Amino acid sequence: MPRPALLVAEREPLQALSTRKLVLETAKFNVLTAHSTQEALDLYRLFPHISMAVLAMDEAIDCAQIAGIIGKASNPRIPIIGLSPRESELCSFADHTLSSFDPESLVQLARALLGDPRQIDAKNGFPPAS
Repeated sequence: MPRPALLVAEREPLQALSTRKLVLETAKFNVLTAHSTQEALDLYRLFPHISMAVLAMDEAIDCAQIAGIIGKASNPRIPIIGLSPRESELCSFADHTLSSFDPESLVQLARALLGDPRQIDAKNGFPPAS
């Protein structure tokens, strides 16, 4: 069984890689990263069998548009997580909304919804990460 693949749509970071991507990959999730609404939709068309979509709300990312298209097209329905810097801001069509500033909550929710990829590696004969 392959590890879950997450589509993460977020503004391009100032540094080379986003902290969110590093945290998710360290937790053993496969991550496809998009830095605009169009890039997220293009990646989804190329890789429609993602396990979950993570959408960081921002002027560069139209969360509602991406979530609407993925929500209508995915069968079975995949979880859509909206990340917001403000608690009052919600992404329509998102199944869950979390703070953009709490990557550990994102990892915990991904594990709760998809399982722990470290367990998948152990079942496939790979040693646990240290």
